[in-house]
Amino acid sequence: MVVATPIGNLGDITQRALQVLGSVDFILAEDTRHSKRLLNHYGIGSKLRSCHEHNEESQIEWVKTQLDAGFDLALISDAGTPLISDPGFVLVRALREQGYTIVAVPGASSIIAALSIAGLPTDGFVFDGFLPSKSGARRTALEKYTNEHRTTVLLESSHRIKACLNDALEVLGPGRQIAVARELTKRFETVLAGSIEELVEIFASDEDQARGEFVLMLAGVEVVSASEADLVATLTILLDELPVKQAAAIAAKLSGRRKNEVYNLALSLKNSD
Repeated sequence: MVVATPIGNLGDITQRALQVLGSVDFILAEDTRHSKRLLNHYGIGSKLRSCHEHNEESQIEWVKTQLDAGFDLALISDAGTPLISDPGFVLVRALREQGYTIVAVPGASSIIAALSIAGLPTDGFVFDGFLPSKSGARRTALEKYTNEHRTTVLLESSHRIKACLNDALEVLGPGRQIAVARELTKRFETVLAGSIEELVEIFASDEDQARGEFVLMLAGVEVVSASEADLVATLTILLDELPVKQAAAIAAKLSGRRKNEVYNLALSLKNSD
């Protein structure tokens, strides 16, 4: 069974998770010392065994042996739902390919928790985990979100959060909206939202904001209809040769759009040059 555990507040665990963890023969944990605190808190005495990204593959045969012998096992990570930017994929894939049944015991997830309070659209979103640690590679990775219309969810650590925001400002521009959730469910939980430029300034002026674990959510760019995209392209060409009023008048005739609407758009394009 793949069991979700709290991401901070120990109260955020389901009754089903507690029942499962207390009844299985073995619990595979990312960090047994960390998980022991959770189990002790709830008086759970199931045996712990280490399973992390460096030994996961070597655990497969041992797990199969236990399952074949009739034992029940649970897989947990340090926090939240296993396999979501946490170890477990290699083990689960191998067991599923060989016909073993894998059951999910759902619960806490920093990604879903952050999205639920960010105030950004959630009808479509993409999760991309951690960005590269080096600035050059990180900027290259950020470029693919330039025209992404869905909300993008990323994870970041305390020692890279400022550099990450600065790179996002450079690549995506100052006006792009972003929400940053910090230390979710913990004592110093904070959610900051605004333009990337505004958040860069906040983090630069308040060192405490750079402490903890972070979920970054980039707002998607507005989807421009084909007709409006054509109008923008037409105006861009006309504005290179004509005054705003004349360019807008011609574009309005060509597009069939209202003159005032096209004039305001032409002014906006001219002022952004």
